[in-house]
Amino acid sequence: MPTLLHLDSSADLRTSVSRALTARFATTWTEISPDHLVVQRDLHLDPLPHLPTNALHWAPRLRTADEVVPADAEQLQKVLIEELTNADVVVIGAPMYNWGMPSTLKAWIDYVQVSGLTSIIDEPTQPLAGKPVVIVSSRGASYGAGTPGEGTDFEVPSLVQPLGVAMGMDVTVVTTELTLATRLPALNPFAGQAADELEKAAQAMVDLARKLGAA
Repeated sequence: MPTLLHLDSSADLRTSVSRALTARFATTWTEISPDHLVVQRDLHLDPLPHLPTNALHWAPRLRTADEVVPADAEQLQKVLIEELTNADVVVIGAPMYNWGMPSTLKAWIDYVQVSGLTSIIDEPTQPLAGKPVVIVSSRGASYGAGTPGEGTDFEVPSLVQPLGVAMGMDVTVVTTELTLATRLPALNPFAGQAADELEKAAQAMVDLARKLGAA
């Protein structure tokens, strides 16, 4: 059965834009057929513990003799990697927090991007190469070329590097900006632009879910 891994990381449980967009993707996915399944993991409501040891960055065969990994942490890493491996498509809600990703999402990255296991370091180990992953990046201001925020988006590159480069996954990024336009007076003049961007992002979710779900 085609399986979608649906990850959310927003701390906003009421008005989150990223949550609304990933939900649109997941709903469209399930509408394709009764066989299309969704496995959901809410990284905010059920946060992962930080890595208890740097040894989890390495495949077991690459750990030194004195590196000891707690059994529960090893099991958690196995579960998270299996979830990712078993999914046909992944959608990730990634709101921009302080110019980067939420710490809850970073913890997930730290568990699943493992040198010598899911990413290349000494051997061609990229078992997830080519797996589609859709990243939904919502941000309160604007970070495109020519804007005051140009060059300060440290979120998307730090997601693309581990997922798309190190792990070889097929990454698509959908952004929607100016999400604070109706909240901050200084951004009020951009409310119309923000609404247009959100509408385009929502349509992108539908189109991508249908395309990837039919593949």
